[in-house]
Amino acid sequence: MTKSPPARRPAVSMKMSDIAQLAGVSESTISRALSGSKLINDATRERIQRIADEHGYKIDLRARNLRLQKTGTISVVFPLLHEAGQGISDPFFLEMLGYLADELSGRGYDLLLHKIGPQEPRGLSELLQEKRTDGVLLIGQSTQHALLNELAEEYRPLVVWGAGIAGSHYVTVGSDNYGGGLQAVAHLIALGHRRIAFLGEWSLPEIAARYAGYRAALTQAGIEIDPELEFRVPFEGQGAKHAISSFLDRGQVFDAVFAASDVMAIAAIRVFDQRGIRVPADVAVVGFDDIMLAGLYTPALTTVKQDIAGGARQLVASLFQRMGGEEPESTLLPTTLVIRGSCGA
Repeated sequence: MTKSPPARRPAVSMKMSDIAQLAGVSESTISRALSGSKLINDATRERIQRIADEHGYKIDLRARNLRLQKTGTISVVFPLLHEAGQGISDPFFLEMLGYLADELSGRGYDLLLHKIGPQEPRGLSELLQEKRTDGVLLIGQSTQHALLNELAEEYRPLVVWGAGIAGSHYVTVGSDNYGGGLQAVAHLIALGHRRIAFLGEWSLPEIAARYAGYRAALTQAGIEIDPELEFRVPFEGQGAKHAISSFLDRGQVFDAVFAASDVMAIAAIRVFDQRGIRVPADVAVVGFDDIMLAGLYTPALTTVKQDIAGGARQLVASLFQRMGGEEPESTLLPTTLVIRGSCGA
């Protein structure tokens, strides 16, 4: 016969002190373990969780947060002041948001989502002043570097996904955008391409670093930089397709494209197909991000992979260090070139 699991006692019959006595640890250890604290090792946390489950005990997170004067919530903010059309539905943002939700949930925290658009230039400042949450994760710097430097002097629990900028007063976690751009364009050059276009908005810090990598690869290969092959393209899909059509209308001769994001790269392939330009037979295309769609598209997209999951883990870890009074360093994550069909290799 299958042994029945032990009967659970009613939750109201057990106190934290009872669970602590059964587990042979302090009440503070019980509190940390059941809140998902990384300060408790996995074996102890699992044992405490098992005892709590057997007795139907759950920690009262609201009471704990009220006692500690915490909200138990983290703001995840998308500053999109640079582009009216871009939304949180961008595939990169959605993937990052999913990983962040997992990380915060594992620590017993809820996520509060915000978007700051072009009509709210001081919206970030107002958000921090309200202090409605215990900390803020900012996904992208947009046009807000100067404001972030100003705010970071007063608001400590803030970590930014973005490019490291000399003289920054805020902590960043981000990818090696320069190295990724360099690697992508060096790969295209190795395939024999010389007329390589860059598509993207290089006024933004992360894209500026990818653009610098693009130019460095050309210079290192002895290829003259042609500004006519550099074209500003927005992130939003329809806007990207319109801009790429405008680029083609200029009649520039090119044999490859390095796009600053996968969304731009896919938009370029769609426009090229409409114009009778074959990828990769006529033009090789490389993107940046390695969103889930990249490997499923036809042709499968060659792209620079960002470690989105690892980035989310580091963002949350750095934020909780800041919330605990520590001073974490900014983090630069490596990128990897993922070679697929769109470059013809």
